[in-house]
Amino acid sequence: MYDESSIGARLRSLRKERALTQEQLAEASGVSVDLIGKLERGRRSTARLTSIAKLAGALDVEVSALTDKRERLGRDRDGGSVLALRDVLTSPSLLPGFDADDPGEPTPMDRLERAVGKAWADYWAGNFGEVLAALPGLIGEARVTREALGNPAVQPLALAYEVASCLAAQIGRADLGILAAERAVNAAYGGDDPLLWACMHWSYAWVLFHQDRYAEAETVVVKMAEKIEPGFRGTDMEVAVWGSLLTTAVAPTVAQDRDPGEYLRLAGAAAERIGGRMWVYRTSFGPATVAMQAGYGYAVLKEPAKVLEASRRIRPGDLKGISWGAHLMDVAQAHLDAGHRRTAATKLLEARQVSPVWFRHQRVARQVTAEIREQERRLTPETRTLVKALKLDD
Repeated sequence: MYDESSIGARLRSLRKERALTQEQLAEASGVSVDLIGKLERGRRSTARLTSIAKLAGALDVEVSALTDKRERLGRDRDGGSVLALRDVLTSPSLLPGFDADDPGEPTPMDRLERAVGKAWADYWAGNFGEVLAALPGLIGEARVTREALGNPAVQPLALAYEVASCLAAQIGRADLGILAAERAVNAAYGGDDPLLWACMHWSYAWVLFHQDRYAEAETVVVKMAEKIEPGFRGTDMEVAVWGSLLTTAVAPTVAQDRDPGEYLRLAGAAAERIGGRMWVYRTSFGPATVAMQAGYGYAVLKEPAKVLEASRRIRPGDLKGISWGAHLMDVAQAHLDAGHRRTAATKLLEARQVSPVWFRHQRVARQVTAEIREQERRLTPETRTLVKALKLDD
């Protein structure tokens, strides 16, 4: 039976809607007609991100229209609502000259900072339902407190918007993610911490990446890195923010089919200067961060030896939560590309243990599992578990 939920079915449907032949789509996208044909016939269930992006561009749709990137929280919503998050991000009270009827009382700073910290801890742990449930109230409280207390409340407000942008991008709502990221940048700009303002740009760029706007995502973080580049006497925090911006440039660079070596070299020098992991607001930067991004970049570029070499530079405990899970997915991709199919499946199962909710939203996990299933004549128990967990037969 032809799988109507597959990338090939979506590709065929969109191509026909635009009255294009396979040959015309190949010419418009720069992707071979052979690959297009195999995808549409179901002989291939995946393709490189660069090829998918080219096809999406030629069809004038986002990559998510082909890869089925959508919210998959299911019963793990913990009472959260995407619509409630939308409403708080688009509240009319944010319009110039609009006065809220009841602004409420400001939240004590220590309590607000703890609430923001918990939202971020839940995010990194992959507890997406809990984050979604907390965000509307948290953002509302942070706004009221910022209005009442001024600069002291800028950071928690910006970080509340930032975690909203990250969550939205993860669950396939990049439209809300870009709005939240813009709010985070603007909130930080209104304060007195230029490094916080710089940091908010990496989340903005990350959501641009999820909107398939790779050149713009790269430009945002590179320009910001140039703006804050620390001199010889730069503080560790300045160096860490600069290095974090450069590592953020890796993903959009490889999505444009370019080697990220120069960004990795500069970020690696920044990590060496710091000498270890350093917390930068609610994320961290250090040698393991650079190695993780190298692993991702070279997994996309199909250079498995470089991925596995980068992985060897990450010590146990260097990466936590979904950062560790994301790295395991890249290692799984590398093992699959190197012909180690069973090891790839094992690494994916390890990644799933980090957070099943986070895992089923991951394009890489779905892609690698689909490739493993395609190669196996008889599915192993590991592959059957992955197919069920990712609902690839739905």
